[in-house]
Order: sequence, then C-alpha cells, then structure tokens
Amino acid sequence: MTYVVTESCIQCKYTDCVDVCPVDCFVEGPNFLAIDPEECIDCTLCVAECPVEAIYAEDDVPEDQQEFIEINAKLAKVWPIITARKDPLPDADKYSKETDKRKLLVEE
Repeated sequence: MTYVVTESCIQCKYTDCVDVCPVDCFVEGPNFLAIDPEECIDCTLCVAECPVEAIYAEDDVPEDQQEFIEINAKLAKVWPIITARKDPLPDADKYSKETDKRKLLVEE
C-alpha cells in the first residue's frame, strides 16, 4: 500500500508533509504535490502533517478521489522530487476551503 495526495492539495501545496518524509517520495508540480508510489514506505508520517487532509492510504482514498491514485503515479514519473518545506501557494488559505478543484490541476 502507498499514500496518495488528493484534490484538497490543488492550489494550496502546503509542504508540511515533505518535511517529515523519511524517503523523499514527494514530487512537486506547479500547483499540487504527489507521492511516488514506488518510493513511499507507508510510514504514515505525512498524513497528520497535511493541514488540508489531502493525504490518504491508497485503500482509504474516497470514492470520488480514486482518480488521484493514477494521477500520483503518473506525475511521480515526470515531476521533480521535493525534499524541503517551502511556502504554500499565495492563495492557499482561500483554496483550502474549496472543493471540486480537479479542473485546476496543472500537470505540465
């Protein structure tokens, strides 16, 4: 099993999770973080650190977020690894309360 970053992270990109990851399995895109399922060791440390509750165990990803399992795997192959905490996106607090953000995900 691996952990998965879901829609709540879009347009927020809080990196508290990155700071506690012992294996550097997070990758960073323009407005989202993803977890590389090949690198994740299922330690659970990132889950409690996410202020928007965007990270789930693969088996616990909500039904309406299932596509993020594949999104994380796909983006982990093309985005660079992030190993240190950064400031969240400028409007993170505003977007942290929004839902239905999938259309905002920038995958390039």
